[in-house]
Amino acid sequence: MEDGVLKEGFLVKRGHIVHNWKVRWFILRQNTLLYYKLEGGRKVIPPKGRILLDGCTITCPCLEYENRPLLIKLKTQTSTEYFLEACSREERDAWAFEITGAIHAGQPGKVQQLHILKNSFKLPPHISLHRIVDKMHDSSSGIRPSPNMEQGSTYKKTFIGSSLVDWLISNNFAASRLEAMTLASMLMEENFLRPVGTRSTGAIRSGDLAEQFLDDSMALYTFAESPKRRISSKEEISLSTVELSGTVVKQGYLAKQGHKRKNWKVRRFVLRKDPAFLHYYDPSKEENRPVGGFSLRGSLVSALEDNGVPTGVKGNVQGNLFKVITKDDTHYYIQASSKAERSEWIEAIKKLT
Repeated sequence: MEDGVLKEGFLVKRGHIVHNWKVRWFILRQNTLLYYKLEGGRKVIPPKGRILLDGCTITCPCLEYENRPLLIKLKTQTSTEYFLEACSREERDAWAFEITGAIHAGQPGKVQQLHILKNSFKLPPHISLHRIVDKMHDSSSGIRPSPNMEQGSTYKKTFIGSSLVDWLISNNFAASRLEAMTLASMLMEENFLRPVGTRSTGAIRSGDLAEQFLDDSMALYTFAESPKRRISSKEEISLSTVELSGTVVKQGYLAKQGHKRKNWKVRRFVLRKDPAFLHYYDPSKEENRPVGGFSLRGSLVSALEDNGVPTGVKGNVQGNLFKVITKDDTHYYIQASSKAERSEWIEAIKKLT
């Protein structure tokens, strides 16, 4: 990283005038968050814009867009609002932590408090949220939804907050009630659970992650069922649900060269195992369906030389490139944002080929 750069990478930004969503390259410095347009896999200088952080307020998580759960909201001293979307909860929280630190750089006590909060609870690496939800659905040892009442209304297929906290502790997913509440809040953030009724819905507006889920015998929750959308038979044939059934191993924003026009676009890549697939999504669209993907079985992945433009690559694109060749000899040219990130992706893909 350059001197003075606290963090940099891709985020999806909402436009000010036309509220469309576009990928930008962001660079965080002590007092400013800069963002750049991308052309040919490179950031265009000078920056497209800058956000002055002095006196800025940050909201994370931001729940103003139902179909974009990984948002950060920044509000400047002049009341200008910026909505920024990350590719994962971990990446969103990392950005929020660094931005908050930059905003409060002149207040050492506040920064120390942030470090304590950041390290207060982490999900053990061997436990995934998917595994927890699967066990919650288990017919013999899981959570059993039932009709519950709140303020005179009956809600079917719900469970109370304190029961889920008890269940998470008894199944060794959390060591304390605070950890269990934080974990339950994560499950809500990732759309596995949703609040039902006035009491639990009101708690969502809290800024503290651990306080968004209520350890309360009056707060109601239910499993979040994803809405079913009718899709054409052509879509069903082109995208098998089996491809998307694997466990997510890694995800992030990467630039990809198109097959026909050879132009470079940033996509959100999701790597899955069992079965091993690499899918990519258009981050400017709200619809959470891949725009492409391929099986990794029998594929080859390798880094490309950083000196000059490699064969097969169009445009003045240099650095942090790698190539995936599928079993049917289709070549995918992909650019990471750093050498370290490129190495991480290559190693993760190699394990699944």
